[in-house]
Amino acid sequence: MTSDPLSPTEIERYGRHILLPEIGGAGQQRLKNAAVLVIGAGGLGSPVLEYLAGAGVGTLGIVDDDTVSLSNLQRQTIHGTGTVGERKTRSAAARIREINPHVVVDRHERRFTPDNAPGLIFGYDLLIDGSDNSPTRYAAADAAERARMPLVTGAVGRFDGSVTVLKPYEAGPDGALLPGYRDLFPEEPPEGMLPVCAETGIIGALTGVIGTLMAMEAIKLITGAGEPLLGRLMMYDALAARFDVVKYRRR
Repeated sequence: MTSDPLSPTEIERYGRHILLPEIGGAGQQRLKNAAVLVIGAGGLGSPVLEYLAGAGVGTLGIVDDDTVSLSNLQRQTIHGTGTVGERKTRSAAARIREINPHVVVDRHERRFTPDNAPGLIFGYDLLIDGSDNSPTRYAAADAAERARMPLVTGAVGRFDGSVTVLKPYEAGPDGALLPGYRDLFPEEPPEGMLPVCAETGIIGALTGVIGTLMAMEAIKLITGAGEPLLGRLMMYDALAARFDVVKYRRR
């Protein structure tokens, strides 16, 4: 996807990015040209969408079939009290327009499934999975791999979270194919095995930490800055204030 060159207003808006040698004007143009699909406008999707909008990603797609509830607001910062009862895609799109009117927002008010995945991801350059359930995570990973599309995926528990980047269709420095999601988590857990935050609780700021890391990985992938978390799972223990990185490889 291509777009017009940066306007004088955009150059001023993104000036702190453009000053960075690792991004510069060329990297900012790549952000403007990019189309990113985000699964979930909840705890993880909120900071992802807010920071990618602020960064100047040209097109943001949002996949979510839910509505905003009062209990969401403790962690889903893209929504507000006045949007309770609204579709999350509509609430998030309104907030994105406030952050950055240059961003085009595509709203997909449905659940991401294996059946509709090919149509949903078509036309996007990058997929970000901020969902809160295993079936969607596996569906996203399988769809991205088939489409040869980079995937940033994250997950959170009560006080812990993780994030990784997947490109299983590419070879690593050693010539071997990079690992996929099923190399990290081979078997999808039985339905109901993993507790949900409605049952166990979750600290709101944790989703901000992990979601912001996911946004950072997306920016790196789009601009080419730094080394993305390919074959590496970054884990965060909020109570211990500790990050650990575990390497994994193709099975």
